[in-house]
Amino acid sequence: MESKRPIDLLSKHLFWDVNPELLDWEKSKKTIISKVLERGNLHEWNCIVGIYSLNQITEILKTFSHLSPIDLNFIATISNTPKEQFRCFSIKLLTNQHWIY
Repeated sequence: MESKRPIDLLSKHLFWDVNPELLDWEKSKKTIISKVLERGNLHEWNCIVGIYSLNQITEILKTFSHLSPIDLNFIATISNTPKEQFRCFSIKLLTNQHWIY
């Protein structure tokens, strides 16, 4: 299942802001994981889990300073990892939120 290039298995629209031809599975794993988590579908998610493993994806996402609440809940739930272990969770608590009118 593993292809030499991510663009062969993943949708091109995920990489609208980068040159998908230059992506490498190992060198670009943070970018690939981020794009698939934010905008990918179930097939693309299964592709990256098959290539990186859920544990490796979780460890990478723990270092991100920002994840949407939906993405954070998703990865915390499927990996059975407390949200407090993610960097984005503690940073969010320290940041003052704008008032919602």
